[in-house]
This record gives sequence, structure tokens and C-alpha cells, in this order.
Amino acid sequence: MKRFFLLPVLVFVLIFKVDAQTNPGGVRTIIVDAGHGGPDSGAKGLESTEAAINLQVSLKLAKALREAFPDRKILETRTTSALPGYLSNAVAANRYRAEWANKMGGDLFIALHCNAAGRKPGGWYTQRVVGQVARTRYVKKGKKRVKQTYYVNNYENVWVENNTRGTETYIWAVGKNEQKVSAVKNNDDYYNEEEDSNEELKMPDPNDPAEKARMLIYAQHYFRKSYSLATLVEKEFIASGRTSRGVQQRNHKGIWVLQATGMPSILVEMGFISNRDEEAYMLSEPGQAEIVQGIVNAVKIYVERLG
Repeated sequence: MKRFFLLPVLVFVLIFKVDAQTNPGGVRTIIVDAGHGGPDSGAKGLESTEAAINLQVSLKLAKALREAFPDRKILETRTTSALPGYLSNAVAANRYRAEWANKMGGDLFIALHCNAAGRKPGGWYTQRVVGQVARTRYVKKGKKRVKQTYYVNNYENVWVENNTRGTETYIWAVGKNEQKVSAVKNNDDYYNEEEDSNEELKMPDPNDPAEKARMLIYAQHYFRKSYSLATLVEKEFIASGRTSRGVQQRNHKGIWVLQATGMPSILVEMGFISNRDEEAYMLSEPGQAEIVQGIVNAVKIYVERLG
């Protein structure tokens, strides 16, 4: 009982301890993740696929980040059209992405994706009512036949433009705390704080209630940082004239690369590949350059705020 009574006090102390570390190790390694790949093409557009666009932009983003941060490590989960690790299964590849990012000691994880909405890219035909036609029929009523008028709808085929547009940046959902807390155990910064220059490093017991509380605080710290960067990214997109759908979470079904990475992490939906104009924008050199510059600007502000 005494141990559980002290737990809330410990959590309170840890909040201040973690918040006081405005730069716990800083941003030394940035992971750039091009979503999908290989047999997993992702969403399809009229001209391309999500996997192809993700790769094109990720290669340019990694290059731009290396130029902006020459003293940092910029690592990519994939640099070819294949899935990360040259795997053949998309689920296994997503687990590989997170495990690899943790193994590489990432301090920031940026995934790139394209959104999709509606039944078909570009648009689709549907029917709409344009009027009614009167018709008659005879029905029995008692022993008499009665003439009855009724109406049937008159339809025409119409084209519906798939016009959903805009950017979204996702962060891990608070409903997936358990996975994020588990991922914290793979983060070097978390364990480095246990080091004593006069003693051999002792790995903390993750089953200890105090350690569970501490890992939860770290996860919440990552949440705040992820939200901060995601907000900055969306602000940059707005500044360039894009439509922003804001910072999002997906509680009903988690996003593995966000919840299983032991670091602040975001997933950028660069636009709707199902929208003819947005797909053309994401395929164009000026569009890709603008997307990359927006993310780089956001990362610069993020890093500067860490000190």
C-alpha cells in the first residue's frame, strides 16, 4: 500500500524532472520514412501511386535536412521502391521501420504519406433524380377496379469530382499509450539518465511500478513534442497556401510507426492523391519542393526551441 501511495508523488516529481530537461540529448538523429513500397503501393491516383510519391519526396527531404543540419545524422527507412528491409509483407515492414528507428537511436521520426478519399481517384459517375414521370395502373378495391396514378423517378448520370483536399499531420493516439510506453524502453536517452560515472549502468526493471510511471511520463513528453512539431508543419503548409485539415490522431486504429517508435514522431499526409489537382501538385517539382521546404522549416523551429 505504501508503495502505491508514493506512486502519485513520484509521477508529480517526474513531470517536473522531464519538463526541466528542455534538451534531453537534443536532436542528433532524424529518421525519414517513406510510407508503403514494394508490393504495398498504398493509395492509387490517376497518374501515380502513394508509394512512388512518398519515395520521391522522402529522398528530397532527406537531402534538404542534411543540408540544413550538416552535424546531424539523417537516416532513411527506404531509398528504393522496395519495402524497408526488402521485406515482402507490409505489416512486417511497418514493424521493421519502428524497430530499425529505435535501433538507430532516432530522436525524431518523420513519416511521409498521401491521403485518399472517395471511391475513385479523380471522381466517379453516379445517378441523380432530375424529375418524375406519371404512370397509371389499375388496382382492385373491393369488387371494382380503380385507376391509380403513381410516379417514378427519372435519373441521369452525373460526374462527381473527387475534390477532398488538404494536408494532415498525425501524432500517436493517446489511446495507444501502452505501445508508446513500451517503445520508450528502446530509447537510449531514457536509459542514459540512469548512468552514474562511478558505477556500472544498471538497467531499470520495466515491471517496477515506479519505472512504469517514469516511462509513462517520457511517453507524454514525446506526445507534447510530437504535437509541437506537427503543429509547426501544418502552419508551414498554411503559409504556402495549402488547405490544412490540422493535427490528427487515430484512436480507433493506431498507426504502428507512431506508437512503436521510442521518440517524438509524426506522420505527414502531404495531400489527397485521389484529388486530381493535389496529385498533380505532389508529382510536380515545385510542389515537392514546397512540401519539403515546409517540413524543413518546421524542423528548424522545433530544433531551435529545444535549445
